[in-house]
Amino acid sequence: MSKRELIDCICEINRTAQPEFLATFTEDELTEYLEHLMDLNLNEMAVCA
Repeated sequence: MSKRELIDCICEINRTAQPEFLATFTEDELTEYLEHLMDLNLNEMAVCA
């Protein structure tokens, strides 16, 4: 995924995230953060079920 795609995905999950701020991180850092957000999202769905 490109850096832009990572930022877009993060912003879809975390609506308070600012693209300008996220752009200051490396692709590896953004990938790690996105994986963290997706894990949290899955856990939230499991709790709601």
